[in-house]
Formats: sequence, structure tokens, C-alpha cells
Amino acid sequence: MSRPSLPPPELRAYLEELVRRTSAVCGDRLVSVLAVGSLALGDYRHGRSDVDVTVVVDPAPPRADLTELAATLAHPALPCPAAGLELVAYAADFAARPSGEAGYLLDLNTGPSLPERASQDPADAPAFWYVIDRSVAHQAGLPLYGAPARDVIAAPDRPAVLAALRASVREHAGGEGHLADNRVLNGCRAAVHCRTGHWFAKRRAGEIVAASEPAFEPLITEALRSFGRPRAEAAVLPAEDVRAFLAWVAARVEEAAAAAGV
Repeated sequence: MSRPSLPPPELRAYLEELVRRTSAVCGDRLVSVLAVGSLALGDYRHGRSDVDVTVVVDPAPPRADLTELAATLAHPALPCPAAGLELVAYAADFAARPSGEAGYLLDLNTGPSLPERASQDPADAPAFWYVIDRSVAHQAGLPLYGAPARDVIAAPDRPAVLAALRASVREHAGGEGHLADNRVLNGCRAAVHCRTGHWFAKRRAGEIVAASEPAFEPLITEALRSFGRPRAEAAVLPAEDVRAFLAWVAARVEEAAAAAGV
């Protein structure tokens, strides 16, 4: 699946306003605003996907400015047309070096389908989410403003990514708070990354694993079908099958870690 050069039409006005408001708060501190996640990987699904955005600033703004940024971007102050906005802001000196830490200045979750969250303490959440997001951003981040992704976001090293994948698979195996189709397709993405060192969109990763692992093809096919629907219409997948698949993914991560000497 080819990576888009522009965000989808449904999001362009929203993202333009997000950049405008971010620039208004951050001023000349703003280095870059990047679309990451499904937008960067070319698999945004309107009504299902979140909008994932990474902001890089130099130097770090005062906490009061970060609070103002969260307030001006929060839904419905800025109505989010997607399932939600997941925006993470980093200081440029942190983003420019490989790290296995969360390291953010601001982590904002907001929107119609997301629980509201605005954290300025990177100890508030497991680091693996941010390590994976920065790895995706370095590979495929789509510039909305300022410097290109590879100029401002360092790729976490392979041991850090594998540790993040280990934690991610463990999180999804627990199942708490995650749709079953997303758990399966996240597992596919992790398995394919372990095999290739490259990030693929979840649906493409699902197709790759389904083609190479016939035992899991029915489960993945149903997950792919469900992933095409709005979140409220997601299918209930067999819990034992999901657990067995994620156990298989966990074994692939451990194999990759052993091969890398981690």
C-alpha cells in the first residue's frame, strides 16, 4: 500500500486548524508537526482510525503553554472528525536521539471515541507506545509543518523496539480496553516487523501473516473484515483463538530478541 503525500480529504481542514493552533501557542519554538500512525502508513479508515500526530518543539515550552495547547486542541474545542486525536509533543533534543523511554512533554488523547487524557508526566504511561510511534514516525512520518520526520525523530534502536513490541503484545494479550480485531492486527504488525524490520499498516500486515500462516488465516480474515467497520460495529472474535494467536506473536518477538542478542 503506497504512502499518501497528503492527508485524506476528510481530515485536511481539521489538520490545518490543528497546525494553526499549535503554531499560535508554540510560536517560534515549533519545529515540526507530523502525521504518524495510520495516516503516515497509508491506511487511515474514517470512522475507525485515530488521528496520530507528533509535535517537536525547541526549546521545551513552559508547562502553562502545554496546558494551553492541550485545551485549544481538545475535542470539542476543536471538533475531531475522526475517532479521536492522539497527539504527543517532544522536545527536539529528546526526539533527536534514540531512546527506549516515553520522554514526552505532552500526551493528549481526545475525541468522540477516546477517553480524555492530557499528561505532562512521561511516567504516567508505559514507554512502549511512544517507542513504537517514534519508530513509525522516523520511517514514514508525514510532515504537516516544518522539518521532515527523519530530520527530527531518531529511530529507536532494535533492542528498544523489540522490548516495546514485547510489552505491546503483552498488553494486547491481556485484552483490557482493546477491540479484538485491533489486538489481532497489532499482533500481525509486530510479527511482520520482527521479520522485516519495517512497519506496515495493520491491514497489510494482516494480509502478510494470513498468507504465510494458514492456521491463523480464518481469525485474521475475520479481524480484517471487522476492522473495516466503525468501532461500534466491531466483531466479537473467539477469545481462545485471539489468545493463541497472540501467544504465537509473542514467540516470534522472543525469537527476534534472541537473534538480536537482547
